[in-house]
Amino acid sequence: MKRSEINAALKELEAMVNEYKFALPPFCHFTPEEWQEKGHEYDEVRDCMLGWDITDYGMGDFSKYGFSLITIRNGNRSMADKYPKVYAEKILYLKEGQYALNHFHWYKTEDIINRGGGNCLIRVYNSLPNEEIDYESDVTVHTDGRTYTVPAGTQVRLTPGESIHIQQYMYHDFEVEPGTGAVLLGEVSQCNDDNTDNRFNPPAGRFPAIEEDEAPYRLLCNEYPAAKD
Repeated sequence: MKRSEINAALKELEAMVNEYKFALPPFCHFTPEEWQEKGHEYDEVRDCMLGWDITDYGMGDFSKYGFSLITIRNGNRSMADKYPKVYAEKILYLKEGQYALNHFHWYKTEDIINRGGGNCLIRVYNSLPNEEIDYESDVTVHTDGRTYTVPAGTQVRLTPGESIHIQQYMYHDFEVEPGTGAVLLGEVSQCNDDNTDNRFNPPAGRFPAIEEDEAPYRLLCNEYPAAKD
């Protein structure tokens, strides 16, 4: 992705968050220059990959294959003694026409909540013992206290205020219902590790390669400089 695309996506997400009066933690507002001066007191932000996250999955077409996210809180299972949180929280933003790729998580379970805007469509499949997609078996769905089954590949519609529980090994993807507008989502989950806990099908990247065509507006969660001694 071009840095200019990332900057524009960050500002769109920031505007959507402001529209729905969701106040972000202070570290989300640090400039790249301010990060150069931050010491070890912000190691949790660095080590748990808190903050801004824009991805095109390595597809090179963010308008079609992309997601904008902010990780607000998280633990770190590989550094559990230092970061004992067993939970994570994210804010996600998806525009009409964008598609967030099909994947499951080996470790993490999560609730995806429509916090406002349009309707989100989440397609669900079970997985087979070999971790491929199960195109045949019905999927058990949990939405806001309701448990029911749907055919494989059903898109569950989340209108504002509605949520779905995504279990381990459940394939899921995201898009916006056409004509309803961009959607602001929340995610509440177990610890999040985007380096090791996403099984994309078909395989895809998670973090973008960046072409530096302008200065960064904010640093992404995998770009922080080392702590200033």
